[in-house]
Amino acid sequence: MKIAVASQNWTTITAHPGKTGRFRVFEAAPGQPPQELERIDLPKERTLHHVRDDGPHPLYDLDVIIAGSAGSGFVNRLMSRGVTVVTTSEKDPLEAIRRLFAGTLPPAEPHGH
Repeated sequence: MKIAVASQNWTTITAHPGKTGRFRVFEAAPGQPPQELERIDLPKERTLHHVRDDGPHPLYDLDVIIAGSAGSGFVNRLMSRGVTVVTTSEKDPLEAIRRLFAGTLPPAEPHGH
C-alpha cells in the first residue's frame, strides 16, 4: 500500500494537504516497517489547491494520505480518485503509519477553518 504523509519540513505531519507541496511516500503493510519510496516536492502551482484540471497528478497514485487536517473539498476530490484521506494529531510519520494499521491513530485536533 502506498501511503503519503503531508510534511512541509520532511519531519513532522502537517495540516492542509491541499496547500502542502511536500509529501513523504511510503510502501507499507500491516506488521512490517514502512519503507520510504520517494519524496514529492510540488511547486505551489501544482498543489491541489491550485490545480483545477482532471489530468494526472502524483497524489492520485496513492492509496492513503495522512495529514494533520483536511478540508472536505480535498477529501472528496481524493476519494473520487480512490485515495483515502486520514487526519490525525500524531506528528511522527512512521508512528502514524504504524498506528493506522493498528487502528489506534488519534484523530485530528478540532480547528476552525
